[in-house]
Amino acid sequence: MTTRRFLMVCVFLVGLGAVAAWAADVTGKWVAEVPGREGQTMQMTFNFKVEGNKLTGTISTPRGESPITDGKVQGDEISFVQVIEFGGNQMRFIYKGKVSGDEIRFTREREGAEGPGPRAREFVAKRMPS
Repeated sequence: MTTRRFLMVCVFLVGLGAVAAWAADVTGKWVAEVPGREGQTMQMTFNFKVEGNKLTGTISTPRGESPITDGKVQGDEISFVQVIEFGGNQMRFIYKGKVSGDEIRFTREREGAEGPGPRAREFVAKRMPS
């Protein structure tokens, strides 16, 4: 391997490490007032755990707790899916968020939603002290 190629590989690996280190650490408890269909809000508590770029955890509401799936962290952006059983039907909600300090600006969209009104709902979650 030439010296130039070796240096390029080293620079690439250092850059890769910097990107991984920069991934937002959202581990912990976050709380948000999430808007519903009729304009009412529901308090949701997000309990996140981050390992590398993988996001796991749960969402708690007055109706119960559900796990998140397909969770990812890339830089200051996170995404995950929540699956809810309701009346014998399964609904999937897709969350996408941008982390800024102790806040996450989210959009939440129900997969396959039809009918009038906005498909995506926006809200802000705030980190709770540990």
